[in-house]
Amino acid sequence: MDNDEVLGHLLKIESEASALVDDAQAEADKRVLEAEKQNHVAFEERYHKESERLENEFNAMKERTRRQYEAEQESYKEKIASVHVDVDRFCVLLDRLVTEEA
Repeated sequence: MDNDEVLGHLLKIESEASALVDDAQAEADKRVLEAEKQNHVAFEERYHKESERLENEFNAMKERTRRQYEAEQESYKEKIASVHVDVDRFCVLLDRLVTEEA
């Protein structure tokens, strides 16, 4: 083999190697893109599930708080309604306080 044949053979091998590298890079890019798509889909699914779980937890807590508030309010109303108001003693106290200030 003379130098031209050797050089031609080496250029052919380099060209084939370059084509293999280009093909490998294209395949790697394709796989990376597919993996990114799958990760995005998985993220969205987990995000929506967690968001829904937290919203349900919030609504349940809000409902418990509302019920507790209503129960406490009802208890307070019953307590106030059961207090005996002595109007006569109140009037006497009021008269005394007003006359002391004058």
